[in-house]
Amino acid sequence: MSTGVHTVAVIGAGKIGELMLSGLLRSGWPADRLLATARRRERAEEIATRYGVRVVDNLTAVQDAEVLAVSVKPQDAGVLLDEIGPKVPDGKLVISLCAGLPTGFFSRRLPAGTPVVRVMTNTPALVDQAMTAISAGAHATGEHLALAEEMFKPLGATIRVPESQQDAVTALSGSGPAYFYLLVEAMVDAGILLGLPRQVAHELIVQTAIGSAVMLRDSGEHPVKLREAVTSPAGTTISAVRELEKHGVRAALLAALEAARDRARELAAQAT
Repeated sequence: MSTGVHTVAVIGAGKIGELMLSGLLRSGWPADRLLATARRRERAEEIATRYGVRVVDNLTAVQDAEVLAVSVKPQDAGVLLDEIGPKVPDGKLVISLCAGLPTGFFSRRLPAGTPVVRVMTNTPALVDQAMTAISAGAHATGEHLALAEEMFKPLGATIRVPESQQDAVTALSGSGPAYFYLLVEAMVDAGILLGLPRQVAHELIVQTAIGSAVMLRDSGEHPVKLREAVTSPAGTTISAVRELEKHGVRAALLAALEAARDRARELAAQAT
């Protein structure tokens, strides 16, 4: 399967499926080469009206699309594959956006040899700043990975990883935006405690977060070095860092990401 504009069906146009649809359209993917499915009629009508794509039933999507992007909830994937699996013709590429589910889960329910690519993206796709990790299943070739990259690059950055690392990716970048939002929320509250108006605290923290992220991305420096550049001897920053370490912030993050990774594995176990 070569790269280029293929007909793509987003099966299960929920939050992540809608992110993919909107990103492809923003990148110039023709609306007439996009299909979507939705379980509820109201949702189907909403997607059709908002994006101008054809909303069809699952079996029509399987027949008419060359690429099937499955973005249902992990616990619903088994029922879906029982419905469409036997009907998937040769030559289709299946892209899974189902958190926690290995490509083997799909391969067991699809015709022998069907290529499956596992993808984990995140919600900054809404502003074309996603981090998307892509892994090949047993029958996926370099061409299949290149096509998946072509589809997700308009949403932000992409990286190829071995599938064995995908649960860690889910914990780190898939769930990652929530950790930053929680941190910003706490810092805004701290700004209010220190006497700043909420909007001022919000603006200060958001721009500080953006600037810090750009410095991390563009400077090539290790985060320790960048942190040390802000941390003067006996100054304000080291006093704050001491309190963060005293309250176990680093250990809490390690434990949190392990919990997210473990939950991804639990979802996979429950779906098999």
